[in-house]
Amino acid sequence: MPRKIDVPALVDGVLAADRASMARAITLVESKAPAHRPMARQLLTQLMPHTGNSIRLGLSGVPGAGKSTFTNAMGCRLIERGHRVAVLAVDPSSTVTGGSVLGDRTRMAELTALEESFVRPSPSGNHLGGVARATREAMLVVEAAGYDVVIVETVGVGQSEVAVSGMVDTFLLLMLARSGDQLQGIKKGILELADVIAVNKADGDNAGEARVAARELAIAMKLVSKSTTEEGGRIPPVMTCSSVTGDGLDDVWQAVLNHRQWLDEHVGLARHRADQQLGWMWAQAEAALMDSLKRDPQMRTLSRELSAQIEDGRTSALEASEQLLHQFAQLVPSFDWSTN
Repeated sequence: MPRKIDVPALVDGVLAADRASMARAITLVESKAPAHRPMARQLLTQLMPHTGNSIRLGLSGVPGAGKSTFTNAMGCRLIERGHRVAVLAVDPSSTVTGGSVLGDRTRMAELTALEESFVRPSPSGNHLGGVARATREAMLVVEAAGYDVVIVETVGVGQSEVAVSGMVDTFLLLMLARSGDQLQGIKKGILELADVIAVNKADGDNAGEARVAARELAIAMKLVSKSTTEEGGRIPPVMTCSSVTGDGLDDVWQAVLNHRQWLDEHVGLARHRADQQLGWMWAQAEAALMDSLKRDPQMRTLSRELSAQIEDGRTSALEASEQLLHQFAQLVPSFDWSTN
């Protein structure tokens, strides 16, 4: 028999920083079961007054840049300074099986062994943007538990791997030297979103090439950020670091703190987070709407029929989408399905 969820007890456990309660709370907010959503909302509503006091750091980077190793080294360093660090590591889900390895904890062995840390790997599922659908809610859970640094480690850089910037205070882009042309394949969009850039693995024989890569990226950021700086913005700093030796990690963290101070002075941290909440509202509404449509028996039947028609060339995607909207209009009469 499934264990009954006691939301008030779960809230008390989270506020007491009980790890088991935190894990169950995050599992609840990650659940796609319709019966769990009211309980998840109740949980978050009661935790909300205890949130918002952390430094929210998003971490993304090219494949092989050492994101998990960097997180492990930085997290341990911050704990030595008296911080409590929570890591929400999003693991990519297979597009074939839907499963995830969730192996980030194995690359953060030192960090996970510390009492002041909490590491939670979660599957990205089919959610674009490199973050799990409930990563935002999980962030609130760990904040309510008293973790004052929250690191969201995303699955990597791609056209859709930018949603993390919409939920954190500072977006840190981790780069790697000796990966061919440093700017080849890097989307301008991801550079525009970066608040701080660090070239990792700047140690040993690779230290010189890392410095060269950092100089190239610094020049690129001046070009990318030209219009922004003309409007009173800032150019994201580019630096080198090593997760192995620890060199440069203090500089990276200071750059994060400097950006947070700049954000508070020029935008307003409260205003910044309020804007993020508005974006979150629409994202949640859209996700809930899509889930409802996919669960509706009539919509599911029609979608199967239209899929078959598209596959054999009897209809186009545009025509099929309009038929789906027509069907939705029958469910919600006041809905304007027109795409014009």
